[in-house]
Amino acid sequence: MNDPYIQQLFAERIGGADYGKSTAIYKFEKIKRAKAAARAAHPGTELIDMGVGEPDEMAYPQVVQALCDEAAKPENRGYADNGGPEFRQAVSRYMKKVYGVELDPQTEVIHSIGSKAALRILPLCFINPGDMAIMTVPGYPIFGTHTKYLGGDVYNCPLTADNGFLPDLDAIPEHVRACAKVMVINYPNNPTGASATRAFFEKAIAFAKENDIVLVQDAAYASLIFEGQPLSILQVPGGKDVAVELHSLSKSYNMTGWRIGWVCGNPLVVKAFSDVKDNCDSGQFLAIQKAAAVGLDNPQITEEISAKYSRRMDLLIEALGASGFAVKKPKGSFFLYTAIPTSAEKDGQKIAFKSAEEFSQFLIKELLISTVPWDDAGAFVRFSVTFVAKDKEDEKRVIAEIRQRLSRYTFSF
Repeated sequence: MNDPYIQQLFAERIGGADYGKSTAIYKFEKIKRAKAAARAAHPGTELIDMGVGEPDEMAYPQVVQALCDEAAKPENRGYADNGGPEFRQAVSRYMKKVYGVELDPQTEVIHSIGSKAALRILPLCFINPGDMAIMTVPGYPIFGTHTKYLGGDVYNCPLTADNGFLPDLDAIPEHVRACAKVMVINYPNNPTGASATRAFFEKAIAFAKENDIVLVQDAAYASLIFEGQPLSILQVPGGKDVAVELHSLSKSYNMTGWRIGWVCGNPLVVKAFSDVKDNCDSGQFLAIQKAAAVGLDNPQITEEISAKYSRRMDLLIEALGASGFAVKKPKGSFFLYTAIPTSAEKDGQKIAFKSAEEFSQFLIKELLISTVPWDDAGAFVRFSVTFVAKDKEDEKRVIAEIRQRLSRYTFSF
């Protein structure tokens, strides 16, 4: 039992004296509860989880072995602080080989404990009370959440199909441009799966220079592509002048729980991140950094993982198309973002959907297919092809099951 005075001590950023009293349920908690209820109601039916945004397989054996080997070395037991030279050097080699980007490993690269940690720390480098950050919606909210924690404001740019799920930079109001310090973009994008073009990056760099804004490009999915070559904003002339890019091994190397990534680009921003980070954490375990370096020196791992997701994406698109969904294969990531139907009909009974959340709950409860709903800029659901399947034949089985379940209903769009 808490002493009564504790309720009065919480910071306003998390609710102040009303902290813990809200009855609102976060959408991912709703999904979790709906999945549990569906499993209980249909114990003999497989629940197909298309909502999980993390790989379904382990890291590759050579990376796991490197971790085991490095963890046994006494020299790796201590604080990592701002990182070991092996990882920074491996990042520099990787960025050169995969993206053609030259980086000084001493001044233009710093490790992070995953992209989430980097997005939490970067606002501390820039945001004072009253400052503004430009974000995109739907999207990953961490930078915006911490901007608000620091007394800043967030301007949200909607990502719509009409603009290829790219932010409309020309539509950002003058007063926002005047007071914004940072703009966060994310391509290939979560949740839309959209990819940026070189032309968009050129425009974003020009926009940043014209308005004295720092660009943060969250590139967690940048190397998971299905066609062409991976694209970095740092490849574009002027990119390093105004931008930093956040990379991660979580999705591209099946290393989600390892929590290892990096920030690279503008050396002054990298330095600021490093200085603030030094007051936030003591660095990732050196054995993880050195194992990650082994992964980075083997980019063909990511190419194999991308091929798997591309194969699964083709199967899923065909299955959804058979039920009338207007879906197009993204150029990268493992997400398929699609507009919801207006209704579903079976045996003369029609169910109308007013929101993506309603449709997502229908899929879980009626068909035991889990997705993630997004109602931020239109009603869409996100399918992830990271569902569990042990091999190619099992992938086909899972997708065939999805197709069969969807076929029970007639969808209207």
